Amino acid sequence: MSTNDKVGTRINKYLSEIGFCSRREADRMIEHGRVTLNGRKPVIGDKVGRRDKVHVDGHLVSENAEDDIYLVFNKPTGIVTTTDTAGERDNIIDYINYPKRIFPIGRLDKASEGLIFMTNNGDIVNKILRAHNNHEKEYEVSVDKPITADFIQKMGNGVPIMGTMTRKCKVEQTSPFSFRIILTQGLNRQIRRMCEHFGYEVQKLKRTRIMNIKLDVPSGQFRDFTETELSELHLLLAESSKTQKPSPNPPKKQASQPKRPTQSAKKKPKPTGKPRPHVKSSSKNPKSKLRNTSGGRKRK
Repeated sequence: MSTNDKVGTRINKYLSEIGFCSRREADRMIEHGRVTLNGRKPVIGDKVGRRDKVHVDGHLVSENAEDDIYLVFNKPTGIVTTTDTAGERDNIIDYINYPKRIFPIGRLDKASEGLIFMTNNGDIVNKILRAHNNHEKEYEVSVDKPITADFIQKMGNGVPIMGTMTRKCKVEQTSPFSFRIILTQGLNRQIRRMCEHFGYEVQKLKRTRIMNIKLDVPSGQFRDFTETELSELHLLLAESSKTQKPSPNPPKKQASQPKRPTQSAKKKPKPTGKPRPHVKSSSKNPKSKLRNTSGGRKRK
């Protein structure tokens, strides 16, 4: 992704906003090679993110630049993947107790365990989570009764849950009571709901892989991404979108329904030719009496 496509502020506007110089002066300094962005000479139009480092004449001017943090964390059961440290005692933030502000990418329910990413880079979150980006997540699942070939086949072909059909996925039996499943979507409690549809109850659910990153730390522990993992991750995300793409098969427009008759169409037709016979008002018909006496002059 070029720096023209990234999220951020155009570099001339950035230098103006931090009070360093005007936009016009910033453009001149960029053209003369006096400005660097993350160690390279930018072009007019390049954008500056909150973690980028901007130097002018060799001096750092982006004092608040932050380094990206990417952690591989093995979430234990009982920990809730929320940043609500005030309302949830067993929250993931307090459990890790990292010295800088971080947050989880995605969720694992309280009863589940395994791999979850922790980061301070909000730009990357939706690229990983959006279902249409087709990023794989792998799980090991144990259930309460013996697994059948029919169960494995039906789980892989899509299951009706939550008013929709899950995507086809890879499912492989690993023992009489366990299987491995690879998903490219993340519906709420998806695997548990899929199993429940066929009369199975999940006893243990562990996420072991997200995209190219495999779980390799003990429960409750975390580590930084390696340089290789981070490079591979960025390559996988290069074509990913942060926003939801429009459906490739939008619903067809329904045939236009015939218009309902309007209020005026319900009115009785006007008389054509023959005059209506005069009907004397009667005290037994208050509506008729009211109609004859309202409006207009009384006849003498």
